[in-house]
Parts: sequence; structure tokens; C-alpha cells
Amino acid sequence: MDTADAELHGTHGGEGMTLIGWTLRAWRCWLLLACLCCPLWAVAFERAELVLPPGTERVALAPQLAYHHDAEDLDDLATAWRRVDGGEMMPLPDGVDAFGFQRGTFWFHARVVNREVHEPRWMLVQEYPLSDEVDLHVRYADGRVLHFAGGDHRPFASRAVRYRHPNFSFELPVGEPVDLLVRVRSQSSMQVPLQLYTPKAFTEVSRDAQLAIGLYYGIMLALFFYNLVLWLSLRDASYFWYLCHVSAFGLVLFTLNGLGFEYLWPHAPWMADHMVPISICLALVAMLQFSRTFLELPRRWPHGNVLLLALMAFFVLFGIASIWLPLRISTPVASRAVLVGVVGIVIATIVVLRRGYAPASLLLLAWSMFLLGTAAFTLLAFGLLPKNFATEYGVQIGSALEMLLLSIALGHRYAALRQENLRITAEANLRLERKVAQRTQEVRSALLRLEDAHARLRDSSRRDGLTGLYNRSWFREAFRDLAQQAKHSGTPLAVLMIDLDHFKSINDRHGHLAGDDCLRWAARCIGRILRPHDALLARFGGEEFVVAIPDCGLAEAGVIAEAIRYQLGDEACPSGQTRIRVTASIGVHVLDPQADTDLDDVLGSADCALYAAKANGRDCVELSTAG
Repeated sequence: MDTADAELHGTHGGEGMTLIGWTLRAWRCWLLLACLCCPLWAVAFERAELVLPPGTERVALAPQLAYHHDAEDLDDLATAWRRVDGGEMMPLPDGVDAFGFQRGTFWFHARVVNREVHEPRWMLVQEYPLSDEVDLHVRYADGRVLHFAGGDHRPFASRAVRYRHPNFSFELPVGEPVDLLVRVRSQSSMQVPLQLYTPKAFTEVSRDAQLAIGLYYGIMLALFFYNLVLWLSLRDASYFWYLCHVSAFGLVLFTLNGLGFEYLWPHAPWMADHMVPISICLALVAMLQFSRTFLELPRRWPHGNVLLLALMAFFVLFGIASIWLPLRISTPVASRAVLVGVVGIVIATIVVLRRGYAPASLLLLAWSMFLLGTAAFTLLAFGLLPKNFATEYGVQIGSALEMLLLSIALGHRYAALRQENLRITAEANLRLERKVAQRTQEVRSALLRLEDAHARLRDSSRRDGLTGLYNRSWFREAFRDLAQQAKHSGTPLAVLMIDLDHFKSINDRHGHLAGDDCLRWAARCIGRILRPHDALLARFGGEEFVVAIPDCGLAEAGVIAEAIRYQLGDEACPSGQTRIRVTASIGVHVLDPQADTDLDDVLGSADCALYAAKANGRDCVELSTAG
């Protein structure tokens, strides 16, 4: 400072102070006159000085803040003061103190006049924890200049108060104008929300903020341990990846809130910088993997599964690259990629939801809450939204809602899976009961018709091993008894020859195991139709079945044959993941009880009717005209 400056600021004794007093009085009188004559000058004066009236406890500097962007980082402190004194600094554009990711150094200036006689000491707080270097220069009316340093490139212990935001404590003499010159240099987002507090007000605000953050992390810890117990009990992979997501995203917010620098790495500026993009990448990998598992994407939407795997690969590689990349590249890219990752998850969730997976609805709601909060925080980081409670804490609000909804979604999904398992078990039991009932009915019917054949029924050689029906040789023996009964009672005896259409092509196309499934399925379908008629059913050979129905005329036998044909063609045969359509051609012949006809003739007549059905295009019933 030269002699003229020293005299101006009163550093040369009482005579200098007297000169200063008269000069200040003359200046104030001239300025008052100018303000009365020209309202615009009055506005300029109000913007130049921030007056702290009595009772003030907290005030934002943004409305009265002027700034200069030194993009090439060439200005030193003396140059900055010359810009202040020469009126070269510009007011904040629209009062917005967020500039996004910018190169170089920003200088901010405000002139403060303290009128609160009971509060000579004030605190300046830069309410953004990720700035690398924050320097405060306080110039008093007597020419003294004090320097304070902060930011996460300086030791955390150098702060006036151990708090996550850079803060500086200094004196504001009552009634004297004090110039505050703040220099901010950072590779992170350039956000400079400067606030003046009284010590009492700062204590209250910091206490409330710490309480809110404590509640947030308390919720996350509760969700973590709750789902940890569920994972240890159920061993469901979705719960494991949910725990990874909670842990990784907790680390992200711990870093963004400045708590990582405060508690985990207070002496490691490199960690304070690079943990932002690295923790974001870790969180995105966990989020994407959780969504893949929860939505069952490999099965429900393979293309979406490939999309999320590609995003995961990108975040893994970019997280590794962030170790070496400069922050002005890694942090903006990671911040933008968060939106891309969440949008990818939302798209996958919508597709799976449209395909009928009900638990995806809660997942969609959860990611929507997170997307809104993340979008607000990201747009604030790029200076596209003003700083307020919703934008500053958008990530916390959105993620807290998202974590709660994801936990509820996991519970809903587990309940749905449990209900599905119960339903499958009940259906299996019902099918088993029906099969047992069918088998029991077949055995009872056979016992009633053939009391003298009890010993032969135990002989496995009389049954077809594939379908469980009686074989051809047993049918010939049983048919003779039925024919004798029909002859004695004078009632007709109907014979049905059933042949499955194009069975060879089924074996050729789907394999012999599928053909066996079709034979067993056809035997069950035919048996269900014949059960009320006390009929005799056997596998005649290959894909042919033969049926004898006592006391059944030609017309009634035709109706029964049509019912069998319709039952076979109405529903497809399930074989593994394949459903096979099976049709049948049926020939019907009725034995005249008065005619002396042997079994071969009866079967031959029914077989001729069967061949007529095949000649007529298959999948039809033909009645025999033979006597």
C-alpha cells in the first residue's frame, strides 16, 4: 500500500483520521444529494453496500454480490482489488450464484455495513462443500486486510468451525463499510451460495442441517439392516444388490454433502475430488444390477438386459478411468450419466410392466422419485436451476423415497412369489388328486366288469407301459365277455377304432419323447370322455386305441366318437415348453347281438370305417355300414 492509500485509510495518526472524517462527511452529503436527484444512483448505492440492520441474523450475499470470471487464471490479489475499486466487477446474472462447470477462477465482492451493535462477529459460509479453494479477503476501513483460506484442498482442521461447508469467522465493526473479496477456484461445479450468519444463527442452522442429515442416514441404515436380515434369511439376490445400492449411494451423498471430507479423508484432497465420480459409478453399477435382478430382465426382456449390461460396463470402465481423468471431465460426465442410467432403468421397468409383471409398478414409482431428485440436483450443478431447498437436497429427498419404495417393492415381490408357489403347489396337488381318482375309477370299473380277471390285472404284461391302458391281447379277452353279455341281453355293443393323425410327423418334428407325451395325453382325454359309459379302452398298437361300449347303438356311439374327436382337437398337448396340436380319425361299428360275428370281423368293420375317415381328410368320424 502506497503513502496516499495509507493516508486515505488513516494509518498515519490523528491528522489523517481528521482528514478522513471530513472527507467521508463530504462524500456522504454529496452521495445523499445525488440519490435524491437521481433514483438510479440510489439503486446503484444499494447494490454496492449490504446494510445489516439491527436484528439481522442471516443474510444471503447474492443480491448485492458482484463477480469477475478470470477464465485464464491470470489475476492476482492486487489486480482483483483494482477491479473492485475501479467498479469493473459485474452483478450476478439474475442473482444466480451457480455457474456450472467452468475453468479458471471466480472473484466475488460485496461491501457490508454492520448496523447490529450487539453482533460484531459474523461468519461467512460458502454453502457448497465441494469447492477446491475458497479464499476470503476482508478489507476494513482502516486499510487492514485479513486473509482466510478454506476448501477441500486445504486441511479440514483449518476451518473456523468444524463443519462440512467452508466457513470463516471475522469481525464486522459497527457502522464501518467492510469489503469482502472471495476467490473461488474449483474443478467441481462452480456454486457459490455465500451466506452471512451471526454465530448464534449459524449454530442453529448447522444443528438443524445435521439433524436432517442424521435422519436421512438413519433411514438408510434402518433400511440397510432390515433388508440385510431378509437377505440372510431368504438368500434372494435382489436383496443383496439392494444392499449394495444403499451402501454405494450412501457413499455418494456422504461425498456430495462434504461429510466424507469431514470424517473419512480430512487430509486427502485427492479423495475429496475423485470420490465424487468414482462413488457415482459404483452406485450406478449397483442400481443397474439390482434392477436387472428385480425385473428378471434376462427372461422377461432380453434386449433390455443387454442395454443395462452395456450401461454397467460403461460405468465400470469410467469409474476406473476417473482415477486418472481430471475432474473437469470426469465429474460432469458422471453427473450426466446418472440421468442416462436412471432413464435406462425406467425404460426397462416400463417395458416389463407392460408385459404384465405387477411388482414393476412400485419400481417405476421409486425410480421416478429418484429421477426427479437427481435431475434437480444435476441441473443445479450445471447452473440451470436456482439453489433452494428442493434443488440442493433433491438427491436426498428423491433417494429417500426411492429407497423406501424399493424396500416395499421387494416385500411385494416376495409376497407375489410366495403366492405363486402356493398356487403351483395347490394345482399340482389337484392334478395329483384327479389322476388318483381317474386311476381308481379305472380299477373299480375293471373289477366290476371282470371279477374273474383280478389275478390277470396284477400282471404288468397285460398293461401298456406307456399309457397305462390295457393292451391289445387283454382287450381281445375282455371283448369276448362283453360280446357274450350283449348277445344274452340282446343289447348292442359299439366298437370304436381311434387313430391319431399324422403321428409319424409329430415324432419326426418334435421327437419321440414328445410323441410319448401325446400318446399319454390322448389316453387321458379319451378316458375322461368314456368314463360315464362304462367303456372298455385299450391301446391297440402304435398310435391306435380301441374302445368297446356296452349297450350303445350306432347313433349314440357316433355322438361319443365326436365328443372324443372334439376333446382331442380342442386343446393342444403340452410337452415341455411346446404345445402340440393332436387330432384323430375314428371309425365306429356296432355289433348286432343277433349276428354270429367273431371279434376279428368286428374289428375289421371298425377298421374299415377308420380308413374311410382317413380317406375323407382325417380328423373326422365315420360310421360302419356293415351288418
